[in-house]
Formats: sequence, structure tokens, C-alpha cells
Amino acid sequence: MRKQWVTMLSLLLALTVILSACSGGSGSPAEETDKAAGGAANGSPTKLQFWTFNELHQTFYEEMAKRWNEANPDRQIELVANTFPYDDMHNKLLVALQSGTGAPDIADIELNKFPNFLKGEPQLLPLNDVIDPEINNVVKSRLDIYAKDGQYYGIDFHVGAAIIYYNKEILDKAGVNADDIKTWADYEAAGKQVLDATGVPMTTLETADLWSLWPQVSQAPGNDDFQTADGQVNITSPIVAEPIKWQQNLLKQGIAIPAPGGNHHTEEYYGLMNSGGAASVWMPMWYMGRFVDYMPDLKGKIIIKPMPAWEEGQPRSAGMGGTGTAVMKTSKNADLAKAFLAFAKLSKEGNIEIWKQLGFDPIRSDVWTDPALSEPNKFTEYFGPDIFDVLTEVKDEIEGVNINEKTPAISDAFRTSILVRTLLDNEDADKVLNEAAGQLK
Repeated sequence: MRKQWVTMLSLLLALTVILSACSGGSGSPAEETDKAAGGAANGSPTKLQFWTFNELHQTFYEEMAKRWNEANPDRQIELVANTFPYDDMHNKLLVALQSGTGAPDIADIELNKFPNFLKGEPQLLPLNDVIDPEINNVVKSRLDIYAKDGQYYGIDFHVGAAIIYYNKEILDKAGVNADDIKTWADYEAAGKQVLDATGVPMTTLETADLWSLWPQVSQAPGNDDFQTADGQVNITSPIVAEPIKWQQNLLKQGIAIPAPGGNHHTEEYYGLMNSGGAASVWMPMWYMGRFVDYMPDLKGKIIIKPMPAWEEGQPRSAGMGGTGTAVMKTSKNADLAKAFLAFAKLSKEGNIEIWKQLGFDPIRSDVWTDPALSEPNKFTEYFGPDIFDVLTEVKDEIEGVNINEKTPAISDAFRTSILVRTLLDNEDADKVLNEAAGQLK
């Protein structure tokens, strides 16, 4: 009896080996089809890991994952998203890419940190294959800031067009019409009129961040800003020095005051503006959300206009800030990750949702006139229905910025030293910039 069981067991093992050989040992045909379609085996969704430093970004991607699955029943994904503190996320991502283990499939990388991920051989995947089909619909300068050697490595949420926000109630009390302000000289004259008539400063200036200075530097004609087009430190040039001197003059006259807390993202600043403490501020278009969320008492009082130009006829805007979403080289599902990223941030649907959900000016200029962007929402209720008229007006005047490996060090120099010394301590601008340039070089 025992011999019979041994014989039967031997026959079963032999049959198992034969069947395994017939299958090739590489999975069933159904599993292979799933893999070719970008899905996981057995029809289950493919997990894509996503990291960000902004909870609102996570919410947006989770919604777009639902829409992707509805539109792609044969390429389902399970987005596993995590939000980390800003510095922690960027440091964690850099370490993971350098070690070759532990990185997500997709990650948000903030503009000032992005150059750190392009040093040497980038550990991010080029995205040209998904960008090229849509490149004529996209504001190209918002791709260039995430490029190296002709390859695009990140896709932004927004143009970040710098505009100016005026408190019309204060301007009306002073008899100032915002449409008459064409140049920064006009703005200074209007600011003096507002100060004399109301006692309220025309604006606030950041002393611990770049959002007051960078737009003014970048909107100057040409390709230079804090760096030349070929990547040389350029902070001693008149393009940089003159705006700082102009801001120093505004502070001396009382037309401007330092932003409480050092920048336009502090509780002290929100409180000042919400109570009518300044008549205007220039910031990127994405700043609309700060007004809506943190300055509710200004609803219906704030109007949006193009920035003044340095000289009439010169550019009136610049693309500011940004988050480039990238696909990691270590991703085991790179094609699917790129396809989802393109769906979320390059498609018409995705760009409309970027406006509806986040209040950002989408990088696809062809959606700016889409009726969906005029539908009532919390932004149109706050600022009025013609928000995108301003963006359309300055579409061809949105100057780009130079971003490379030197950008983080230059930005830190302004945030930690240059602005404090020139705007708060009123040191000679040329002297301060020359000293900082020497240290940077």
C-alpha cells in the first residue's frame, strides 16, 4: 500500500513539472496581458506611490486618480499618496534616489529644490514623450524651468503669472483709478496720493522672501534675472539693483512698509491686509487662494490687474514659483506613472480641475477661455467673473525665470541676508549685492 502511494505521488510531481514547463514559468497569458496594459496581475489595480509636501496637492491627485480609473477601466491604479513636511520630503526623496531604494513612483518637487534633483545624471525620467504632443497648448516657459539638456523632467500646476491685487475701496477714497497705473513710476505716484489721502501705505514688501523682488527683476525685458541666460550669477546688474533701490525709496517715503512677519504668508500679514492696512500687493496669481482663505473681509473689494511695467510697452508679468511633478527612474511602472501624470496635469480636464480645485492659473493657455473657467466658484465670488481676462491680456508678456543648480544658494542669500540688509537696515544696495556675489561665486 505504501509503495502505491509513493508511486502516485511521483506521478503527480511529474505532472506538475510538465504543466509548469508548458506555461513557460512566466505567468499566465492573462497576467501578461495585464502587464502589457499597465495593470497589475489578476486584474487588480497597479499601486503608484506618490509623495508631496502639500495636502491640497494630495487631494487633487486623489481626485484625478478616481477620474483616471473611470476613463481607463483596463489600466486601473491605486494611488498611495503621502504628504510630508516640505524639507523632510525633499531630503527623504533625495536620499532615496541616491541610494536607489525607497523612492515613490511620482513626487512633487518645489521649484527652488528642483535643481538639486538635476545634478549630474538626473534620477528623474524625461517626460518629453507625454509633453511633446501637448507642447503647443502649454506656456513653454513653465516647462523650461524643469528642463536639462533638452529633456523635460517636471510638469507644473500653474503659470504663476505675477499680477497686482488692489483694494479698490482704498483707491476710490484716494481718487486713484487702477487702470491709469501703467508703469512703476505711475504706481509710486499713485502710492503717494493714497498715503496722503488715507494715511494707508500703498503696499507691503517682503524682507524674508522673494515674492516682492523676483517678479520685478524677472519682468525686465531679456533673458537675464538673478542669473544670466547662460547661468552666471547676475545679482550685481542694474536688473537686480534698481528694483531694490526703488523699493528702498518706497520704504523711505512710507509708500511701502515691510510685510509683517517678513513675508506675505504670515498670520500678521493676513491680519494687516484683512483690516485694510495696505492698498495693494503684487503676487503670483496662485495667491488668490490666500485672499479667499485668510482675508475674508476683503471679499468684493479686491480687483486684479496686470503688474505695472518698468517702461510702458515692456512686459507686465513673470512666471513665479511652481511645483514640478516628476516620475522617478526607479519606478517599476514608469509608463503608467507618466500616463497618469499627463492625464492629471497636461490634459484639458486636468487643467480645468487645477483651476476648480486649487485656484491656480493652468499651464494650458487654451483653457483660459473655456466656459468652465467662468463658472461661479469661491474665486469668482471673491474677485468677480473676469479673472482670466487679465491673464489673457498679459499672455505674451509672462517672462520666464532662470533656474539651475545655483538657484537654491542665490535664493537663500536673498532670504537670509540681502533683503534684510537693504530693506530693513537700509544698507547701500550695490555694496550688499557685490559682497553677496563674491560669496556666491
